[in-house]
Amino acid sequence: MVAALRGWGLFRFSRNRIVWELLWVGSGGFFGAISRYALGNWVTSKLGATFPFGTLVINLSGCFILGFFGTLALQRATLIPPEARLLIAVGFVGAYTTFSTFSFEIIRLLEENNLVLALAYVLGSVLFGLLLTYLGVIAARALG
Repeated sequence: MVAALRGWGLFRFSRNRIVWELLWVGSGGFFGAISRYALGNWVTSKLGATFPFGTLVINLSGCFILGFFGTLALQRATLIPPEARLLIAVGFVGAYTTFSTFSFEIIRLLEENNLVLALAYVLGSVLFGLLLTYLGVIAARALG
């Protein structure tokens, strides 16, 4: 395992540092996964399972979060420590958002002959995802 991690370049820093970095990513991932699960279930319970609203809400809100936090991290690099970037951008948002579920749900809609819903899901996700990412960027810039 250690040899594999070295091959990926994860041991270019001291072992102690990489352990802490992995803990930051893992901690963020833990909370991102739980948030995704809870919000996805809540949205589905309110709006039904005919259309993948849960994944749509999660991915779109994740776009806003990453646009906002990513911009803050770039603008205020000295104020936002690298650990916070690992915790939020890599860990939380990485576990919170889900491209694989998005793809699987598109296939499910297509297999159920819901071409219109599948296309609406793809276009809505991409277009609104870009819009919400940009709104996150604008919101972060407004703070600085």
